[in-house]
Amino acid sequence: MTALIVVIYFAFLIAIGWFFRKFTNTMRNYFAGGGKLLWWMVGSTAFMTQFSAWTFTGAAGKAFTDGLAVVFIFLGNAVGYFFNYLFFAAKARQMRVITPIDGIRLRYGKLNEQVFTWATVPSSILQAAVWLNGLAIFGSAVTGVSVPATIAITGIVVVFMSVIGGSWAVVSSDFLQMVIIMSVTFIASIVAISKSGGVLPILEKGLPESAVAGQDVNYMFLFIAWAITIFVKQFFSTNNMLDSYRYITAKDTKNARKAALLAFGLMLIGSFFWFLPAWYVAANYPDPSTWGIDTLGDNIKDAAYFVFVKNELPSGMIGLMLGAMFAATMSSMDSGLNKNSGIFVRNFYNPVLRKGANEKELMIVSKIATVIFGVIIISVALLLSLLKQTSLFNVMMMIGTLVSFPILIPALLGYFVKKTPDWAGWATVLVGVCVSTFVAFIAKPEMVQNILGLSEPLTAREWGDIKSVTLGIILHSTITIPFFFLTKLFYRGLSKERQKEVDLFFNNISTEVVAEHEDEAEVDRYQRKVLGKLILLFGGLILLLILVPNSLSGRLLFGFLSAIIISIGFALVKSANKTVVLASNDIKK
Repeated sequence: MTALIVVIYFAFLIAIGWFFRKFTNTMRNYFAGGGKLLWWMVGSTAFMTQFSAWTFTGAAGKAFTDGLAVVFIFLGNAVGYFFNYLFFAAKARQMRVITPIDGIRLRYGKLNEQVFTWATVPSSILQAAVWLNGLAIFGSAVTGVSVPATIAITGIVVVFMSVIGGSWAVVSSDFLQMVIIMSVTFIASIVAISKSGGVLPILEKGLPESAVAGQDVNYMFLFIAWAITIFVKQFFSTNNMLDSYRYITAKDTKNARKAALLAFGLMLIGSFFWFLPAWYVAANYPDPSTWGIDTLGDNIKDAAYFVFVKNELPSGMIGLMLGAMFAATMSSMDSGLNKNSGIFVRNFYNPVLRKGANEKELMIVSKIATVIFGVIIISVALLLSLLKQTSLFNVMMMIGTLVSFPILIPALLGYFVKKTPDWAGWATVLVGVCVSTFVAFIAKPEMVQNILGLSEPLTAREWGDIKSVTLGIILHSTITIPFFFLTKLFYRGLSKERQKEVDLFFNNISTEVVAEHEDEAEVDRYQRKVLGKLILLFGGLILLLILVPNSLSGRLLFGFLSAIIISIGFALVKSANKTVVLASNDIKK
């Protein structure tokens, strides 16, 4: 049953790529959706790129052991998306670019285009590999298939879908996956609440003695510092030019801002609800040695969410939950694939290797690059799967803080600070790399203890938080960010050609994008119609699960889940028909 559900889900993803293949005939369409995507599609992909199976493995494991601490990360994402809505989503769309690195080139010049191209791709590969590895942990526990095999199979499906449909398939599948993941996790949380007699009983029994900070914390001020720096980290990771790919596909500025508001709402709601099942497990299955999962080593706590699904949800639901895990990870991985291949072809292959390449050649190279990056991500994920003694939570945090953060500083501040020399971009990254190197390889717990004058040694938990987040963010905030501003002292003007590009950049991000395509109505209708029908079909298949032998309450859960998904599909199909009527009226006028 579980295998069948996953196979059907894979078929849906491939179908999405096939249906949207006709929109991928140019570079702009393949990597930026032609700038024609609607807010609800763009908002779902913005939301899903911050969401993966890691949420239900590494983050759920963190919730199981340390209570409410993990919520700060997702609340940080929600705050970041709110600032997207207020400011950054509009600026991202108004850059009027095909890839995020196009914006970097306009703001900082051609040298920085290459620096940021090769600085961005490795961190994206590492993140996608962690997401894929997190999925493999859950999938292996469910199906009994080995972690390496799960990584390989899933990676191949995502690559195939991305190659066929480009950004249209990526963004469209993100919407389908968002519908599934939110519906299934909502059902799981409702079950946890129902079986516990409310939310409060879950929190009373499932949270550790120190409910907010969690276990192994001797110094509360260190936890507070971690929580504050988490918000700083998440703010930078959601508001910068390099992550503008979330919004450059939107049809106009208004759709970009509405997309950000949708992502904010989903993340705010999910920040708490997602972890209720993990806390339920902490209350009712507190000893991981009784879970019957011996293949995960010290990472066994990352399977907390699986234990809930296996023991508390009706038969057949575990297949849907696994499908939701695939959904979460695929949405993050396919976005990374599409972004990386776009950056490579648009910002390296075309300007450096093949300046005269035509559109047909660039499209062929784009698909080849997608496959190559997919193979690399799968390979790195396979290597990570061998590190059974390493916490997925800390690995993800360290990538975000030490690998990505130095690159994000000029990519965010460049929106505001105009008069800097071009070398401010790559020089700030270089300084940031030095800071990150110090944190990763030189800093020791004893150094922090001596500087802060601590009487007791740091616990493993405290040092893990400091090394993966706190120390890096503090040093980047006191060294790397000030260095960027100091480069203003060396500004002596730019060449006439470069000044035109910088003026164009700042003029663009200040000028609203208004959709004026003649074929907008037809494209809008197609998006709604295709996705609406696919979601209706998927909801109908879920309804068939009421035939699986279960208690009455279990059958009702499948019926309720099916009703949620079918109603969303019906609304999309109905709005597609409404779009046709409106377009006809416009023609008559």
